[in-house]
Amino acid sequence: MINTLQNKLHKEIPLTKMMDIKINSYTDINLITTAPLDININDKGTAFGGSLSTMTIISSWSMCWLISQELGFDSKNIVVIKNENSYKRPVTKDIVCYTQKPSNEELQILKTKLDKKGSASIKIYSKIIEDDKECVSFEGVYVIKLDDR
Repeated sequence: MINTLQNKLHKEIPLTKMMDIKINSYTDINLITTAPLDININDKGTAFGGSLSTMTIISSWSMCWLISQELGFDSKNIVVIKNENSYKRPVTKDIVCYTQKPSNEELQILKTKLDKKGSASIKIYSKIIEDDKECVSFEGVYVIKLDDR
């Protein structure tokens, strides 16, 4: 499923290809995405804030897409409606983003709302970590809407 997601991102969101965002792994705990520093760099030699923001937003969107697939929905309408990034320290190496999978309870609530209403929102959390230190934290609210309702 992560290969399908990788292809989808690069085909449908060209910026992800230009940033060379890669889907590394996906487990019951999290989604790990990466991007090289050398093409996401700023004038200070650290990761560009816009690239860091894009990484967290895309990684969290990707989590929603994966969840949608797992729940048996093929939503083509997933959007971020609110987000906040906190930049705590500069990123000096390749960017590694960890996106937390929501709890089973949160996923069940999401599924129930999608079944009943055809749309639902969910909060997603991501972190960019370097050398075991949190550099960026992200909180976003995403809406998943089913196309056939």
